[in-house]
Amino acid sequence: MAQAYDILYNITLAILGFFLLACLVRAIIGPRIADRLIAINMMGTTVIIIVCILTFLLNEGYLVDVAIIYAMLSFLAVVLLTKICMGVYHEKNHRQEGKKDA
Repeated sequence: MAQAYDILYNITLAILGFFLLACLVRAIIGPRIADRLIAINMMGTTVIIIVCILTFLLNEGYLVDVAIIYAMLSFLAVVLLTKICMGVYHEKNHRQEGKKDA
């Protein structure tokens, strides 16, 4: 029975690895900033799921702590990137409004 779970975990890890690569491609070629941000957020979530599956596969409880810390760091990174992108967007609009008035 344990061998069946190991096979299931390995198949799931392979599928999640493929999804991770697909998100990486979207983050690189995404036409808009929003696409890239969502892809980065999905990559973080996928990595967290992979770490949690590895917790069961390797029977190592400390990996759950690693996943929780990674979740916090991923959340902060996405918030920071969103803040930076919104600042650039507002600055660009402010410059365009200044050109219209001149």
